[in-house]
Amino acid sequence: MKDKFGIKGKVHYVLRDKDENIKDEGEVHNDITVGMDAHVADQMADQGDAQIGFIALGTGTGGTTASTDLATYEAGTLIALSGTQTQGTAAADNDVVYSGFWDAGVGTASITEAGIFLGSATSRSDLMTYNDGLTITKGASDTLKIDWTVTYGA
Repeated sequence: MKDKFGIKGKVHYVLRDKDENIKDEGEVHNDITVGMDAHVADQMADQGDAQIGFIALGTGTGGTTASTDLATYEAGTLIALSGTQTQGTAAADNDVVYSGFWDAGVGTASITEAGIFLGSATSRSDLMTYNDGLTITKGASDTLKIDWTVTYGA
């Protein structure tokens, strides 16, 4: 018997200017934290953890899969998921996509990290995925959309 289970992630981002022209777009690898490993087991056993529900941006680096928060949280960027997470279909039915959208004036900084968190708007101590490979310069009139794709299994 061959084991097939593992979790991996990727981040796709689109930065737009005030006229909705694409200024920057890219895709980078996303780290899965030990918190996400435990969360998956919790959800499979129905033990009561909140669902993933929030996303935040940061300006730091150096986080690891053991991190529970961003290295340097950018104030005001912790937001609820934009819409609901969606499950892929057909060959991608083991993918879940989480999306965040930051409007003009929010997260105006040189964004170098981002993460998704469990369902708490007051705490960032439950980091599920982490990325510190971003290089996004978000101006005051720019908007930013980030989609995290988390793949469970093969």
